Amino acid sequence: MLSTSVVPHAVRTAVPADAIALAQLCAEHAAYERMPYRAVGHVQRLQAALSSGRLDVWLLELDGLAVGYASVTLDFATLRAQRFAHLDCLYLAPAARGHGGGQALMRVVQAFAIDQGCVEMQWQTPDWNHDAMRFYARLGARASAKQRYTLNLDSK
Repeated sequence: MLSTSVVPHAVRTAVPADAIALAQLCAEHAAYERMPYRAVGHVQRLQAALSSGRLDVWLLELDGLAVGYASVTLDFATLRAQRFAHLDCLYLAPAARGHGGGQALMRVVQAFAIDQGCVEMQWQTPDWNHDAMRFYARLGARASAKQRYTLNLDSK
């Protein structure tokens, strides 16, 4: 358990060998966001995405243990005709929150996005996650009212 004092944390780029730890964090994240989680093949799909460069992930570590992550894909905004970074996930285990790890992850992601020539970052959070909304507002992000839709294409 983390104390209420300042906790040193490290952020590092995830590699394919981190897929098991990342999958565990994804399972926790899905439960937190009340989303279904399909464990079968998840580790292998993460390994493949990390190996191919389709997914960029950073792990937040405390004493060598992954306690959070941020994941990004690069995309193109047709209306702006410019590249942007899609922050797909930002998650910290409950005990890791409130100690600066989220800010550290966001700094790394922002630097990566700038380095990739992106003009902005985009992401979403559940409408009930007021703590996340306050966190993002403190970073200077602005909310954009839209509804997110998902169409399942998996025939299995």
